[in-house]
Amino acid sequence: MEEAFVALWKNGQFEANSYTSVGDGDVLPEGAVIVSLKRFLAEKDMLASRNTPVGVVLQPADKIELLADDLPNLPLLALAFPKFGDGRAFSLARIARERYGFKGELRAIGDILFDRIAYMIRCGFDVLDITNAPTVAALEAGKVPISHEHYQPTGTDKTKSDALKPWRRRA
Repeated sequence: MEEAFVALWKNGQFEANSYTSVGDGDVLPEGAVIVSLKRFLAEKDMLASRNTPVGVVLQPADKIELLADDLPNLPLLALAFPKFGDGRAFSLARIARERYGFKGELRAIGDILFDRIAYMIRCGFDVLDITNAPTVAALEAGKVPISHEHYQPTGTDKTKSDALKPWRRRA
């Protein structure tokens, strides 16, 4: 079976991934891991005793509230974009950062399209785990994802609304 290509984009460049994603029934490898919410909740004490970083991946329908007490101690929270049309992870990112004050690495995983990266960064993502080849090519070519218009304010927003279209924000 051929392994899917994945590129980790962090701090404006591609970097090595120090975390291993682990399925619910898989044996835990040495080192930093990312596990599902279900596995994290079921094996929380055992995972904490490993003394290696443990991140949690949330699928769009997962309840971030189940992690509320654990978020201050998590080094990584990965939010899944299973397909380009599913944007629920944008809301989960804002909730993690603004409601729960999550300070760790917020990683987007899945179908990440170039034109959505500026919005991901605006919502609090700081790492992108990219499988979309055109997105990787655009970033490798030095294209910078920027957006000067926003449709929603954020908790730390410094934009102004448009008098004729109050839903539109400008930097």
